[in-house]
Amino acid sequence: MYTIDDLRYLMKRLRDPQTGCPWDLKQTYKTIAPYTLEEVYEVIDTIERNDLSHLGEELGDLLFQVIFYSQLGAEQEVFDFDSVVHGIVEKLVRRHPHVFPLGTLKSERNLSDGAEGTVEEARIKHVWEDLKKQERAEKGERRTLDDIPMAMPALSRAQKLQKRAATTGFDWDNPEDVLSKVKEEVAELDVEIQANNSLAMEEELGDLLFSCVNLARHLKIDSERAMRLANIKFQRRFEAMEVLASEKSTLLLSEISVDEMELLWAQVKSAEKELKIELQK
Repeated sequence: MYTIDDLRYLMKRLRDPQTGCPWDLKQTYKTIAPYTLEEVYEVIDTIERNDLSHLGEELGDLLFQVIFYSQLGAEQEVFDFDSVVHGIVEKLVRRHPHVFPLGTLKSERNLSDGAEGTVEEARIKHVWEDLKKQERAEKGERRTLDDIPMAMPALSRAQKLQKRAATTGFDWDNPEDVLSKVKEEVAELDVEIQANNSLAMEEELGDLLFSCVNLARHLKIDSERAMRLANIKFQRRFEAMEVLASEKSTLLLSEISVDEMELLWAQVKSAEKELKIELQK
C-alpha cells in the first residue's frame, strides 16, 4: 500500500524542473483552484448519491489538490505539507478545550468533573465561536464578516453571512418571523414586476433569495443542498417527461403544446408520489 509520503514524493517528481510533467510544471495556485472546486463538488455528489464505493477515489483526488498546493508552497518556502498538518492540528486542539483541557493533543478531560462526562452543546458552540472570533482578531480581521470568502457559492455565502451575523444577536427569533419576511419580499418583487423595472426586479429577487436562505437556516436546512436536490428532482422529472412524450406520440418535447407538457408533468409527479407511497408500505 502506498502512503502519504509516497504521494508527496510523486508530487515532487511531477514538479521536477528537469524530469517532471510539463503540464504540472506550468500550474500555479490560481490555475489549480478551479480543479479544486470541481473535486469538492465531485466528493459532495458522490456522498449525496450514496456512491460510497467511489467516495474513497474522489477523496484521493481532493487530497491530491492539498498535496499540489503544499508542493507549490514548499517551492516558494512559504509553507509545506508538514506545516499544513501542524497548523490544522494546533487549531483544532485549541478550538476543543472540552476535549483537550490542557491545550495539548494528549491531554484528556477527567470524566468525573461535572455532569458525568457530558458537556452542554450550547456552551461548546459558544466557546467555539469565541475562539474563532479571537483568531480573526489576531489576524487583523476586526469586523464580524471579514473572513467570509467572496468566492463561495452565493447560497452558501448568504447562509454563512447570516449565521455569523447571528452571533452578535442580529437575528430573527423564530422561523415564522422569517417566513413573514419572505412573503413581504415576494410582495415587493411583485410591485417591481408590475412596474417592469428590471434593475429593481433584480434587487428585490436577490432580497427574496436571501430571505429564503435565512428561512432555510432557521429550519436547520442547508440551502445549497436543498437547491441541489431541487435541481436533481427537476432534471429527473423533465427527463421522464421526454420519455413519456416519445412513448405516446414519438414526438420531441419541443414539438408538443404547453398544455400537453403540463399534463405530462402532472403525470410524472403523480407517478413519483405513488412510488413514494408504495416504498413507505
